[in-house]
Amino acid sequence: MQRPWGEAVQGVLTFRGSPTRSWYGRGPVPLMPEVLWRFPDNDNLCSLSTTQGRTTTWCGIGWTGQPAVWEVGTETWLAVGAYDRGIHILDGLTGQPRLPAFITGDIVKGSLTVDPDGFPLIYSGSRDGKLRILAFDRPEELVELWSLSGDDVSPVMWNDDWDGAPLILKDHLITGGENSWLHIVRLNRELDDSGLVSVDPEIVFQTPGWDDELLRDIGDNNVSIENSVTISGNTVWFANSGGLVQGWDLEPLLRGEMPIRNFRWWMGDDIDATIVVDKDGFLYVAAEYERGTSRSREVGQLVKLDPSTPETPLVWSLHDDRKSPGGIWGTPALHKDVLYVTTNGGQLMSVDRDSGQVLWSKQLEGPLWGSPVVVDDILIIGDCGGYLRAFGVQDPRIEPIEIWQIEIGGCIEATPTVWNGHIYIGSREGGLFAIGER
Repeated sequence: MQRPWGEAVQGVLTFRGSPTRSWYGRGPVPLMPEVLWRFPDNDNLCSLSTTQGRTTTWCGIGWTGQPAVWEVGTETWLAVGAYDRGIHILDGLTGQPRLPAFITGDIVKGSLTVDPDGFPLIYSGSRDGKLRILAFDRPEELVELWSLSGDDVSPVMWNDDWDGAPLILKDHLITGGENSWLHIVRLNRELDDSGLVSVDPEIVFQTPGWDDELLRDIGDNNVSIENSVTISGNTVWFANSGGLVQGWDLEPLLRGEMPIRNFRWWMGDDIDATIVVDKDGFLYVAAEYERGTSRSREVGQLVKLDPSTPETPLVWSLHDDRKSPGGIWGTPALHKDVLYVTTNGGQLMSVDRDSGQVLWSKQLEGPLWGSPVVVDDILIIGDCGGYLRAFGVQDPRIEPIEIWQIEIGGCIEATPTVWNGHIYIGSREGGLFAIGER
């Protein structure tokens, strides 16, 4: 059984719930679900955003877009970033705002992180180029305490966006940016005499997430870090859009020294899905198929790696179809002895973790960019036809029966959060939905 992120705060506090990105929430999962509320009630979460010189309207909540849900006394709070440029804090039971939205300068992609040590802090990036620390203990509003610009390093290899959900470990914030760098910040969190939270951040480590060998291999400069960093033991794991998988030993930080890269492996193509680590320390890495390099054709789009043998870490590999763009955007889910995987082409698969054999697959309406979650032996995933679906996976090796489906509309690119009988999920339809039983 995968474990939540500590005991100081009860909830799903970051993308995939824990530093190993392998905890999916707490049940019960509703068995006769209906829409309990939609936020906002009668409007859509939309704004204009420009990418690669083209300005379009973005609506709702997209990849990866998993809400954070946590307990505050006897209340349940929810926080999510959306395509209206806002970071929203809501009452998890009613969907009503707890505080006015904090409006950034562009859309908020990815998933945010709530402080796991009990400090009333939220860590979130935005396409406006800022990674922010926000305090939610002020009575009237979310307050920005600090920000880091994606342009504060040189060279910025791709752009200044922030997609990944940061991790907080021993008073350090650890994250990657689309500027292609890994960043580690000592937070120096404390409560002042009036009981309000404060931070005094100090950047202690920044390093390029690429090297010259990678740039020669891929022939371009798209090496942004769009996945969320993963931590197992003293090692932080991440990958980039050039397909480079890396591990950095954080233990030297405790002695005031710099982290050391202790693992490097090239997968050959864009890795946006977050690395998942199991209890035995094996890595599961999923890649897209866009460049069509000889390396990506060789090793495929899903691999299991053994970091204890860094020279020959590949345990097994699995190929998706060779259509471009293809491969995997969603982060795989660990459950018992299998791995659940979604593909751009719309496949939901169960993969044996020991052998890499596909045990079963189901065709849903793709692309499937959301990441599946499993709680109480029930797998939940949204599709691009606007349906949130639940499958019984008590025996994950047998093709499951669909328990229920509920239509919320739009393309569901985001990842659901399960907490105490509720499922929270955003859609490109324009809103955030709470699913449960009345």
